[in-house]
Amino acid sequence: MLSRTADCLYWMARYTERAENTARLLDVAYQTSLMPQPTEFREQSWKKLLNLSLLEQVFEKKYTSYARANILEFMINDADNPSSIVTCLNSARLNARIIRGKIPSEVWETQNLTWMNLDKFLPDHPNQDPSAFLEWVKYRCHLFRGVVFGTMLTNEALHFMEIGTYLERADNTARILKAKYYSHHKPTAILNSQQQSQKIGTNSDTSNEVFDFYHWVSLLRSVSAFEIFRQAYSDQITPERIVDLLVFNPQLPRSLTKCVNSMLSLVNLLKNPKSKEMERLVGKLKSELDYSSIEDIYNQGLDEFIQEFLERINHIADEFSNHYLIPLAVS
Repeated sequence: MLSRTADCLYWMARYTERAENTARLLDVAYQTSLMPQPTEFREQSWKKLLNLSLLEQVFEKKYTSYARANILEFMINDADNPSSIVTCLNSARLNARIIRGKIPSEVWETQNLTWMNLDKFLPDHPNQDPSAFLEWVKYRCHLFRGVVFGTMLTNEALHFMEIGTYLERADNTARILKAKYYSHHKPTAILNSQQQSQKIGTNSDTSNEVFDFYHWVSLLRSVSAFEIFRQAYSDQITPERIVDLLVFNPQLPRSLTKCVNSMLSLVNLLKNPKSKEMERLVGKLKSELDYSSIEDIYNQGLDEFIQEFLERINHIADEFSNHYLIPLAVS
């Protein structure tokens, strides 16, 4: 397969996954913002969305405040934001158009129809409730993924798309966990899982306990894991259990372990004389996750663990581009 074709398949999948992830984050953030809470905390919650994608500087060049309407406009419809939903859907379609003759017609038509109908669902103004639009985006991304698995051969073309999806998903889950986890709890307060549980369990302010509960629920909903959490634990929602689920559960579609395990299997299927370094990087990360525990994470520090994971997963993405795709320096 030509590097250009593989590159388009990979980025088509990554941009589609990114659009869905952005829609998930905005939907949860919007619903959470409707809860009674201090204005300062509400603005900080919206600002966290920019921290996830390192977009604060881009945002501050165009907007004067972190108001909800400004964040929604920037994350949904701003052409200068490389991670906005509109930008991602457009980029996914452009990559699909380049390789239109290499993918099933249903895959192209799904991407094209999403773009053609986008204006019908976009909110008319920044203060409008974006929930219906965000649900539509998630539905179209789910539809695209279903069409891909229902029409494409299980060959290297599909494998390139899957790797793009899992790389983007792993990066997103790690960033959500880092930003959401520290919205309420400072790193110095998290000495170990037992201390954290005691801290939350002894909170005397009932309203704070209720808000904390919905905070953790929103985190789980942002990765479609709330019902799964209930199945796995059927008990109180605590931070350490959330970390354990999102990091180590190999059956959760968006957990770090699931994404890394899937990437290693796919790299083995795409093996070539130059892929040994890719296998080493992904295999080493998988082994460390397999033989780590929640106690190890707390001993290291969650912030340090997530930051290291993000650096390594993005290094893997760079190496994958250099070995299989168009190198980032010339793309």
